Amino acid sequence: MSPTLKSVLQGKDWQDKYIANFEELEKIVKQLKEGGFSIALTQGVFDMFHVGHGRYLAEAGTYGDVLIVGVDSDELTRAMKGPKRPFDVFEERIEIISMLSSVSIVVKRDTDQHKYDLIKLVQPNVLIMSKTTSSFTEEDKKELSQYCGDIKHLEAKAATTTTAKTLRLMTEGAEELAVKIQQTVSDFLGGKK
Repeated sequence: MSPTLKSVLQGKDWQDKYIANFEELEKIVKQLKEGGFSIALTQGVFDMFHVGHGRYLAEAGTYGDVLIVGVDSDELTRAMKGPKRPFDVFEERIEIISMLSSVSIVVKRDTDQHKYDLIKLVQPNVLIMSKTTSSFTEEDKKELSQYCGDIKHLEAKAATTTTAKTLRLMTEGAEELAVKIQQTVSDFLGGKK
């Protein structure tokens, strides 16, 4: 076992679990497969980390000896979710995810990569996807099956999502602002008499 692989598998902090590039990841995946490890893979933004994310990654970790998590860069997140996202920068998101015992390896997904690139590189025994993921169509899933032993679709693990939390915060903020505007206009017009 190479020192890098040993450091990843026995990693105590996020620097041990984070693989900075696909070339290094490819070497580690090869060593894992040669060592007989089964690999599960999942990917996502994991912004405003919440209990649903934790539960999802805990369950995903049960599908392999090693769980690799592809985390979307800030640029990729903005391209998919809009200019105001992510709320948490990439470095904070990977640090949080790396703290989970179910997560073995964390790698960055970026705008210069096709959405299949990480899956093609790892060719996991099990690809884990959330049933709420809309970026992969049924056609995509059929194509991906040639790179994976199996594809598992996990149910949402919490009653809320990051998007739902964002909308709630925006709505509540807008309601408070509307009340303040109404009061200000009323005070202003009342003073004109």
